[in-house]
Amino acid sequence: MKANTYQTQHTGAWLRALAFVAAFAASTLAVRAEDNRAPEVPFDIQVGDTNKVHFHGYAVGVQIYTWNGTDWGNAVPRATLFDEDGNVVIQHFGTTNGPAWRSNSGSEVVGKLPPKKVIVDESAIPWLLLAAIPELTHGPGILADTSFVHRVNTVGGVAPKEPGAFVGQVAEVPYNADYFFYRLIH
Repeated sequence: MKANTYQTQHTGAWLRALAFVAAFAASTLAVRAEDNRAPEVPFDIQVGDTNKVHFHGYAVGVQIYTWNGTDWGNAVPRATLFDEDGNVVIQHFGTTNGPAWRSNSGSEVVGKLPPKKVIVDESAIPWLLLAAIPELTHGPGILADTSFVHRVNTVGGVAPKEPGAFVGQVAEVPYNADYFFYRLIH
């Protein structure tokens, strides 16, 4: 009889623990669903609670460096962003105002320079947080009303370590990254 009482108590404790784990998992999923895919990032480049992710794209492209006689200077991006189904949705490029993204639907956002940045991996370009320039963020579509852009999970893209052979030499360095586009919560 005591064995049955122990087994009942042990099973009851196990079921309570399982219920706790299930409730914790459900609350974690609810928080993630509310956060809408926001990446985990270092404190220095966090967006804050007043903005929410409205689009996430995976970029494949190059960082373009030009040798100026002293160093490779600042990179200019050229990349294609894909949605979660592998569809091309955004082109990423440099402008005189800063890095820009243009969606297939014609919406566009330009990021304000200089960005907040964190080096997470020395073999990859930094993770960035760029504020959108409101007067250069326009058009209908996925990028409309963008307030911030995150570049995270970067691979590659770092300037060459060796000096250039001549002033004006161009190096296109492949990179991949995840881009998250945010809007203000109203």
